[in-house]
Amino acid sequence: MADGTPQKRIDLKRWLWLTVKFCAGLFVTVHVYALVLFFAPIPGTANMAIRAVEGEKIQRVWVTLERISPNLVRAVIAAEDTGFCEHQGVSWNAITNALEERRKTGRTRGASTITQQTAKNVFLWNGGGFVRKAPEAWMAVFIDGFWGKRRVMEVYLNVAEWGDGIFGAEAAARARFGKSAIDLTEREAALLAAVLPSPNRYRLDPAGPYVRKQAGTYQARMRVVRSEGLDVCVLGKR
Repeated sequence: MADGTPQKRIDLKRWLWLTVKFCAGLFVTVHVYALVLFFAPIPGTANMAIRAVEGEKIQRVWVTLERISPNLVRAVIAAEDTGFCEHQGVSWNAITNALEERRKTGRTRGASTITQQTAKNVFLWNGGGFVRKAPEAWMAVFIDGFWGKRRVMEVYLNVAEWGDGIFGAEAAARARFGKSAIDLTEREAALLAAVLPSPNRYRLDPAGPYVRKQAGTYQARMRVVRSEGLDVCVLGKR
């Protein structure tokens, strides 16, 4: 046994070194990929691959932010992240409030920003708990700094899932309302935002009572988003 101990130590050091090299290489690769995606459309996501494996026909049409209605931008900000223009990718206040609520009530509520959801969709996967949350937060801060708010919103609205294998605002607008994303009305945008938390559970064909109620709430919030300039980092000053 004594003769085998040094060899075991050498093997352990070798595996540790290989692990460090692999992690370093993966870190660099992901960040280079993120920089490339500042210019290029997102080729696909893990969630799209999963849906394809499950037998869904993927429907997706990439469009620039200019080809998406401002109503949808305001709707997702109102529904998902009213502080989108203020934080640097992660809302630490939202995380603190969520942790405090969980301590008091035992209930867990989401604290992910639109930027975190974009990072998850593009670079990571659904589920995974803290194992995923840590790199998600880092990548959110990274893309917020290097991509900027408009690019983050553009990517988010092109990779978000709207159920039935539908990804992105353009495909969702065509499938649900028979029109292009640029032509979405305030109500239609609010309805699309209402199903985002669980797009394969909530329906728009037709929308049920819960979705209609949520859409009404989001319509009211959208007007606040506009009046208070909470969309200025994406849509500019009016």
